[in-house]
Amino acid sequence: MIKEKYLDLEKKLSFFLKKHSIHLLRYALGVVYLWYGALKLLGISPAEELVYSAIHWIGIPDFVAFLGFWEVTIGICFFIRKWIRTGLFLFFLHFPGTFLPLFFNPEDCFTIIPFGLTLEGQYIFKNLISLAAALALVGSLHKNIKNS
Repeated sequence: MIKEKYLDLEKKLSFFLKKHSIHLLRYALGVVYLWYGALKLLGISPAEELVYSAIHWIGIPDFVAFLGFWEVTIGICFFIRKWIRTGLFLFFLHFPGTFLPLFFNPEDCFTIIPFGLTLEGQYIFKNLISLAAALALVGSLHKNIKNS
């Protein structure tokens, strides 16, 4: 009896998530990018020094603010269904740059290279989850494609 109720609840949850999880994923990415970008625009991002130390060679004085604007734009695009493709395009252009500190400032990212991660290193590696989420969104763009 308990097992049947559990399986029924699991089935209902599964159907609900099948219908809504991609939207929830899109909104979650939107919140994260909007929030992180806004922190950079306001000059209160805890990642600002890490970003600057990895990209100071670019020579653009307000690059962190530009990056914040870019991230806010990605976040907004994820909230608006017709702008998802634009958001994904901007995301995939932005994404490689999130790993620059691992190469330009490994001392900030590792306690023991390559396995011991600092808090900054963990902050960077969590971007793999964002990558997987963005790939899931790309996979959801055309729902009626059949495997050939």
